[in-house]
Amino acid sequence: MAERLSVIRATPAVVVEWDARVGQSQALLQTAYPHSTWEAVEEGAAASGVLASPGHRTGAAAVARSGWRARLQRLFQPPAGPAAPVPRAWAPETLPKGRAQLLWSNLGLHTHANPLGVLQQWHAALAVDGFLMFSTFGPDTLKEWRRLWAECGWGPPAQAFRDMHDWGDELVAVGFADPVMDQETMTLTWRDADAAFAELRTMGGNAHPARAPGCRTPRWRDRLKGVLHERAGPDGRIALSFEVVYGHAFRPAPRARMEPVTAVSLDEMRSLVRSARRTD
Repeated sequence: MAERLSVIRATPAVVVEWDARVGQSQALLQTAYPHSTWEAVEEGAAASGVLASPGHRTGAAAVARSGWRARLQRLFQPPAGPAAPVPRAWAPETLPKGRAQLLWSNLGLHTHANPLGVLQQWHAALAVDGFLMFSTFGPDTLKEWRRLWAECGWGPPAQAFRDMHDWGDELVAVGFADPVMDQETMTLTWRDADAAFAELRTMGGNAHPARAPGCRTPRWRDRLKGVLHERAGPDGRIALSFEVVYGHAFRPAPRARMEPVTAVSLDEMRSLVRSARRTD
């Protein structure tokens, strides 16, 4: 996704990273736009609306910096200069409308039960002419994993991932303009089943409505590990495919509906006037 930032000619004043806990893209975005304000949207963000500290990282990065290594690092660091502004964190329902000039979501969309609702939230969060960039998993993700589970009669191991053309249609349906979709397929390998399980857990839980309703047993886990190792490659490593879908679109100026009496808000009228001037 970072390679695609070059298509954005304008410098966004506010960059909003949606699903920041999943994407871990703060450092990348702040490097790309050092003079822009980076803000996070996370489920369950603190009511105060700010992150815990200027050096805050979510997920695995927070764990890595929270122990004795981080304390030793602080002990031998020189005195800090003026405190940096504390980044702001929003819950999805509290983010002001029209705030973001760039909205970024890296591999977070598949974790939502109502993705269409998330697209609507993204549209509301973007300012007029704001740009959306996101990635998510496509239908060929974990195809080997799905085939294995089907052959063993274990039910679906993960929710169905949607085709990029479906995402493009829904972006238009919620009001985005000029969506561009593309994809690539990657193969990841692991030295053993335990390493594969550890990484797959970071993708989120199985959201398929027909998934196994109860807990699996240690005997079942041992059987799964055995089947995976039987299907390992010649080098003994376990390989799984991931289709990554990329989406890009922008929020156009609103269009007033032509009715006998049409009500347009002041903000919408300003956007319409600015859009007409650019056209002229």
